[in-house]
Amino acid sequence: MKIIADLHIHSKYSRATSREMDVPNIVRWAKHKGIGLMATGDFTHPLWLQELKRYLKPVGYGFYEYAGVNFFLNVEVCNIYNKNGRTRRIHNLIFAPGFDVVDRINLKISRYGNLFSDGRPILSLDSEDLVKIVLDISEDCMIIPAHAWTPHFSVFGSNSGFNSLEECFGEERRNVHSIETGLSSDPKMNWRLSGLDEITLISNSDAHSPGNLGREVNVFNIDSSLVKTDLYREVMRIIKTKDKNKFLYTVEFFPEEGKYHFDGHRVCNVGLHPKESISNKDFCKKCGRKLTIGVLHRIEELADRDEDFIPENSIGYKNIIPLAEIIAEALNLGRGTISVEREYLDMVNRIGPEFDIMINISEQELLRKIQPKIAEGIIKTRRGEVRIEPGYDGVYGKISIDWAEKETDRVQEQLVLL
Repeated sequence: MKIIADLHIHSKYSRATSREMDVPNIVRWAKHKGIGLMATGDFTHPLWLQELKRYLKPVGYGFYEYAGVNFFLNVEVCNIYNKNGRTRRIHNLIFAPGFDVVDRINLKISRYGNLFSDGRPILSLDSEDLVKIVLDISEDCMIIPAHAWTPHFSVFGSNSGFNSLEECFGEERRNVHSIETGLSSDPKMNWRLSGLDEITLISNSDAHSPGNLGREVNVFNIDSSLVKTDLYREVMRIIKTKDKNKFLYTVEFFPEEGKYHFDGHRVCNVGLHPKESISNKDFCKKCGRKLTIGVLHRIEELADRDEDFIPENSIGYKNIIPLAEIIAEALNLGRGTISVEREYLDMVNRIGPEFDIMINISEQELLRKIQPKIAEGIIKTRRGEVRIEPGYDGVYGKISIDWAEKETDRVQEQLVLL
């Protein structure tokens, strides 16, 4: 049974997060997207934890359900500490197999930070010690570095990260089996580091609003009997062992759309490929200040392989543009407009969830059931026929459809033939 999983989101109790990020709205939008497994996010926040306990019902060991969508209990924490002569700011995901375990984790880590302050609390705690503390409470927990390449708050970040997982986690590296690639990198970029060959790469939305659920997801093949009894242990096993037969692929942003892909200086509207910034010694060519070093640059620094290398045990991926963005571009409307949302909801209610529309439904069926321009945009996205303006220094990149006239004519001819 194929299950689409988004394992990193935030609740309404996190900063800069929509008030609509509550359990009913998360479930409603998960169904629009076709996501069958969600992470709760923010289980350290006392008020959110109360809501989770009220809404979620246990299904099997380690997982819960609300209105047909399954949930894993998790949180993203911000570890800020000094190590090897530098201040480190690392975001880590914690997964726990039950509310009893969550209560024990919260009691323990509350010594290191104020859990009421934010859904993603700041902890004065070394990442290595975090792993020890959590796994001492339950061996069925898992810790995964979040958005591993972003400059400011990640394990490999250019501003406060490390050069290897071993440097960050020390002896506990043996208990770190996965990293989250983040919106500004994709698996192909991570394949350039041989030190990550045994690491499972996961991709999640890190959503702060319901419409952004599923920006990136993981697709698993789970035995139907386990879905009802042992889903948590099975997904954790797949991630820990990098089981290619069960971990089918990830669905990814085009990494250039992430807001830290290129180097840059937002104040000066300067975004640069690493080759350009290196030639200028990483300083802004307009104001002369230090650039924010992006993900691509950081990968270039640490990579020991060329861009085309594919490891033997790699798990595949697909790049997509969110359906709402395609609708907005095809209809020449703003993404947040009522007209775009109305068209989106009509499509998912009439045809099927977003991921079916974007990945599974045949081109012929798309052309029969969807407005021609929108169908063309989906088909072009599948083929990678896009124009790219990379993001930098907190500014999202822009991925747009390549509406080449020749290709447009070809699709219109298909419509006539149908």
